[in-house]
Amino acid sequence: MRNNPLPGDPSPHEETARMIRVNQAGEYGAKRIYAGQLAVLKNKASAPVIRQMAEQEEVHLQAFNRMIAERGVRPTALQPVWHIAGFLLGAGTALLGEKAAMACTVAVEEVIDAHYTGQLEKLGEEEPELKASITKFRAEELEHRATGLAHGAKSAPAYPALTGAIKNASRLAIWLSTRI
Repeated sequence: MRNNPLPGDPSPHEETARMIRVNQAGEYGAKRIYAGQLAVLKNKASAPVIRQMAEQEEVHLQAFNRMIAERGVRPTALQPVWHIAGFLLGAGTALLGEKAAMACTVAVEEVIDAHYTGQLEKLGEEEPELKASITKFRAEELEHRATGLAHGAKSAPAYPALTGAIKNASRLAIWLSTRI
């Protein structure tokens, strides 16, 4: 992963554990975001699209749950926070309308794309199973982003401010879940 680690840097084993921990937390958070959106938008035109994306996130979550169990990785201690925060983010954006819910998806997926890309670069040729999962899931997350854009995300109220706030919150959640 790294050629010249500095004192205090995580070992390659810990670096991999952190990747699995944060990815499991992120997929859990995504599942909760979609649950919040569906609680509000259950009978709206966007509900089937949101359900389909939620089903893919569930597959991602199960893969990382399996990796956590198989490798003995400690999940984030913040999962109870992400349980509530994810649902509230999903419900809150859905209350602003279907386009705001799609804007939430776009914002989160843009952060996840950068996050997964960084992980793939760090992994290099190591950890082929993890790398294959991240590669596949990244492609599906980019499909979710495209779906959000196709369903009017950019027409959401205050799109730049809304997506900017969601992106910053997502980056903070990643940083915290990697460590805690």
